[in-house]
Amino acid sequence: MSDFTTIRRTGLPRVVLRWLQSLDLTISPRHFRRDFSNGYLIAEIFSWYYPEDIQMHSFQNGTSLAAKLSNWSQLGKFFAKRNLNPIRELIDGTIHCKPGAAEIFVQDIYTMLTNRRIKHIQDEEVDFSDRLYQDKLPMVARSTASRAIKTNIKLTEILVEPNINKNRQKVNAIINLHLQRRCLEREQYPERFNIKPTLGARAIRRPSAVSDSILNLQREKSWHVSSKYSFSDVKVQCCNSG
Repeated sequence: MSDFTTIRRTGLPRVVLRWLQSLDLTISPRHFRRDFSNGYLIAEIFSWYYPEDIQMHSFQNGTSLAAKLSNWSQLGKFFAKRNLNPIRELIDGTIHCKPGAAEIFVQDIYTMLTNRRIKHIQDEEVDFSDRLYQDKLPMVARSTASRAIKTNIKLTEILVEPNINKNRQKVNAIINLHLQRRCLEREQYPERFNIKPTLGARAIRRPSAVSDSILNLQREKSWHVSSKYSFSDVKVQCCNSG
């Protein structure tokens, strides 16, 4: 597989892919959401820079939630020890396989370990929803509200955080975004939703006679004031000249 195909599929800059290849990882990442979610490859990346702190025999390359939580718990202790501050939203998004989270987290690690800046990560807004994917679809194929909830909230999120109120807030946020997108679609494509213009929208707006008279009166007042000041200026100049 060529580098160009890999870049298109993963969304990573070419320089970051070359950096990953130079580390000679034991597992070559193919599906970034799945391969980085358990934290094993993240630990292996940091082991190249901090071999005295990261012991790979204590990490599990498993897919179970218990293996993920164990690996990320060890990584959390390592981050605290070395005063490294990765963005918590990136970690949670990587654990729960959110769209684009693993790719952005790898770029964040790249800048953290190499002190090189990547414009793609620092200058763009982070969004782990399927909004970009939905925007590419025709309106008839876009998700319903229930499908949006199922897509944007993973089962692992509920298992890790079983608090009903917090999960309810997440659901409400997803529904609100879905309703906002629907309202925007109705405004942009009214014929698609068979929206007829209202009587006020179809009426021709003409300025009233009262507004015209008020406007003319204001113009006359401004003209009189300007002519008054210009006349006084001329008079003063004549007196000074005499």
